Amino acid sequence: MTATDLPVIAAVDGSAHSRQALDWAAREALRRQLPLMIVHVRPPTRRMSQESQLQEAEELLTESVRRTALLTPELHASTLAPLDFPAAALISLSQDASMVVVGSRGLGGFRALMIGSNSLAVASMAACPVVVVHGEGREEESEEEMAETFPDIVAGVAADESSAAVLEFAFSTAATRPGARLRLVHGWTMFSSMLSGGPFFDREAAADAAERGLAEVTAGWQEKYPQVEVVREPVGGSASRTLVTASGTAALTVVGRRKGGEELGLGLSPVASTTVTHALGPVAVVPC
Repeated sequence: MTATDLPVIAAVDGSAHSRQALDWAAREALRRQLPLMIVHVRPPTRRMSQESQLQEAEELLTESVRRTALLTPELHASTLAPLDFPAAALISLSQDASMVVVGSRGLGGFRALMIGSNSLAVASMAACPVVVVHGEGREEESEEEMAETFPDIVAGVAADESSAAVLEFAFSTAATRPGARLRLVHGWTMFSSMLSGGPFFDREAAADAAERGLAEVTAGWQEKYPQVEVVREPVGGSASRTLVTASGTAALTVVGRRKGGEELGLGLSPVASTTVTHALGPVAVVPC
C-alpha cells in the first residue's frame, strides 16, 4: 500500500458524535478515492468478557458498515476492533493512514466538555492529519446542501516553512470540492513582527509586512492547484478568533501541529488548541 492509497480511518464507539465522524469520513474517503477503515477500539476492562466485548464490537461495526453503504454505496469499508486503549490504538494506526477522523466527544465524555480526552490526545500525537468533527446536524444535509451552506476551506497559516504540510492538506482538500474557496488566515502581532526582523513601531508597516510574508509563504500553491479560489487574510492579533468564527461556515478548518514535542507533553499550540476545542465545524490538525 502506497502513501497515496492509505485509508481514511473513522473511529466509532456508538455515540452520536462518532456517527457524525463516520459520515464525514465516508464522504471524504469517496472524494479522495481512498479506502475507508472503520475502527472500534475495545478498551481493556474486567466488567465483561473479551468474547462479549468482541461480539458487541462486531455488532457496532456491522451497523457502521451498513450506515456507510447507505450514505456512500460506491465505497467499500473494512473494519477493525483492536483491544487497546482508544487513543493509543488510534495513534498507532495513524502511522499507516492518510487521516484519522474522530468525533468531538465519545460515550464516556462529560456533556460540559467541548472535546473529549481521547480525541484531543489523538489530535495531539497522531502521525497523520486528524479530523475532529464538530457541528451537530450537518450529517443530515445532502452533499449539495453542504457545499452551498459550508463553501469554504479555512486554514491557519504560519509565516514560515512549517506551513507547507498545512497548505498541501488545505489545497488538496479544497481541490476535491468543486467551487470551494480557500481562506488562508495568518495572525500577526507587533512582537511577531519584531522577531521576524520586520517593523515593530509602525503598525501599518507591520501589517504590510505580514501581508507580504503570507503571500511569499503561499506563493506557488495556486499554480499547483489552479482550480482553487484563494483568499489571503492577515489578521492583527491571534488567528484563533478568526478561525473559530470562520469554522461555523467552513466545510473544514485546517491548523498545524509542530512535530517532535509529543514525548515532552508538548501537544497543540494555543491557536490549534483553541480552534480544535471551540470550533463550530470539523477541524483538521496536520503534523508539520
